[in-house]
Amino acid sequence: MATLPALQDLQRFRVTLQDHVATVTMHAPPVNAQDRLFREELIRLFDLLHDLPEVRAVVLTGDGRAFSAGADLRERPNLAGEAGAYPRHNRTVRAAFDAVMECGKPVIAAVNGAAIGAGCVLALCCDILVVSDTAFLAMTEVDVGLAGGVRHIMRAFSQSDARLMIYTARRISGPELLRMNAASACVKPDDLLPTALGIAHEIAAKSPSAVQAAKRSFGLTEEMPLRDGYRYEQTQTVALAGLDDTKEAQRAFAEKRKPVFKG
Repeated sequence: MATLPALQDLQRFRVTLQDHVATVTMHAPPVNAQDRLFREELIRLFDLLHDLPEVRAVVLTGDGRAFSAGADLRERPNLAGEAGAYPRHNRTVRAAFDAVMECGKPVIAAVNGAAIGAGCVLALCCDILVVSDTAFLAMTEVDVGLAGGVRHIMRAFSQSDARLMIYTARRISGPELLRMNAASACVKPDDLLPTALGIAHEIAAKSPSAVQAAKRSFGLTEEMPLRDGYRYEQTQTVALAGLDDTKEAQRAFAEKRKPVFKG
């Protein structure tokens, strides 16, 4: 297991790399609250992971008892007293979530505990959710007189369930997330990271070019009409057809062997 030298100075995160899978652990005790430094480091981190060819998949999890308890509310009084502070803050918040969503490599959230508010949104910005049966997601903005996260919640839940979460601030447990098809797996705490890493390594064994093209298709076609979205996917297929990795995948399939990809 290796560390990435370019990221050794991070204060809010720990990053390791093994067999093309980067494990990103939020490390902001006690509950991984998201302050300005957290967001700035998150943007820098996922921009770097996007570009590193040795990274093919990412697992994001939390250190301690929480995945992330959300925004650090201690910053808000300072924002209210400075002209221009809120627009800058909001821009950084959006950029942090976008860095995860737009990372070219699939990101698996291993939700180990509470994912509240901005922590819930961060989990939903990942491609795949694996949750502990002791974890939960919650949008508690209404409890502190705020409202946010609606658009992200709507991507993962039915209209009724999304409104229930936002209006009531109710906690949605790991087993419920699985029942509601918001998570791909719900496992015991000790099995959480192995399960998430298993998925990540399964992805990392595929053609990097094809996987990254598929992620681009998910991101770009989400709000396209069906006809336009499928047309875009066909252009991706044409672009992939001539790549060495595609030819290697097809040869390996025909020869019944494990492919060796160059990325």
